[in-house]
Amino acid sequence: MRAFGFLSFGHYMNAQGSQTRNASEMIKQAAEIGVGADELGVNGAYFRVHHFARQQASPIPLLATIAAKTKHIEVGTGVIDMRYENSLYLAEEAAALDILADGRIALGISRGSPETVVRGYETFGYTGSEDPRGADIAREKFDLFMRAIDGERLARGDRQTTGGQMMPIEPRSETLRDHIWWGSATRETAEWTGKQGLNLMSSTLLTEEAGMPFDELQAEQIVRFREAYREAGHKGAPRVSVSRSVFPIMNTQDLTYFGGAADRHDGVGMIDGFRSTFGRTYAAEPDQLIEQLKKDKAVMLADTLMLTIPNQLGVDYNLHILESFAKHVAPALGWKPNWEGPVQGDPIN
Repeated sequence: MRAFGFLSFGHYMNAQGSQTRNASEMIKQAAEIGVGADELGVNGAYFRVHHFARQQASPIPLLATIAAKTKHIEVGTGVIDMRYENSLYLAEEAAALDILADGRIALGISRGSPETVVRGYETFGYTGSEDPRGADIAREKFDLFMRAIDGERLARGDRQTTGGQMMPIEPRSETLRDHIWWGSATRETAEWTGKQGLNLMSSTLLTEEAGMPFDELQAEQIVRFREAYREAGHKGAPRVSVSRSVFPIMNTQDLTYFGGAADRHDGVGMIDGFRSTFGRTYAAEPDQLIEQLKKDKAVMLADTLMLTIPNQLGVDYNLHILESFAKHVAPALGWKPNWEGPVQGDPIN
């Protein structure tokens, strides 16, 4: 682990104890946390994307705002649900964001999370899927997105203005492909990601259960990704991220919130019709956290750890969590603050 960031689900609800009672408070506080995290040396600000739910849904304006107000922190998603996207419009938006952020982006994209509605992407106008979960159209649309950002000429131009030649999307960013991640929930999709030459964003849950601890299953996913990347002949240093719920216990408030939250075992359940594995929650004093995380094989294999944060507890408390981790835990795991330069993946020989 060389870097860490925060992963926010962007929850908001007018409930007791919530400091994000509406969408306005949630979005504006998200930007504040991003700015504060940059000042602490945190390497990334990442946001989940969910539709038809009281959560973050349209990340590009938020990412652009944080990028414009910061100097070092990487901004990204975990993940954009491709079923809901117009491939070419997303390609234009992503290119503009990459340019505005000077390449400080990590766009996680995938088939998407389990939905709160039935085939909600069809309400957005994207029909024709024969898969119950829409995975087929997600892959087709992602393929078009990648062709677009690679500069393929996709539309025939008007004869009077372009001579009738095929035209690519504009604007384009030459570095954008390097900043695209695929959100993988299985070992099979991790291998597919490696073959495509993309970065790997391992999911907060894995939609498979193989009789091994979550961290070992996720570590195998990472190893398979890197092997597939190498075997496909790609050259470079692809990035890998994993996410965990980690809460340093520094004071009585931390103890009140998370003293009983630590899980000794992983969770297993049915998600989207698949038997799925969830990682445990870490909550302890810093010395204990360091020893526990050093034993987490996936955390140690990845270059970036995303800390899932309780965004409804407000800006000050979430920055307290990040500062506690940065000062008392992360250095012992190999962390380098954002002002030391962009995060590098592991070179594939």
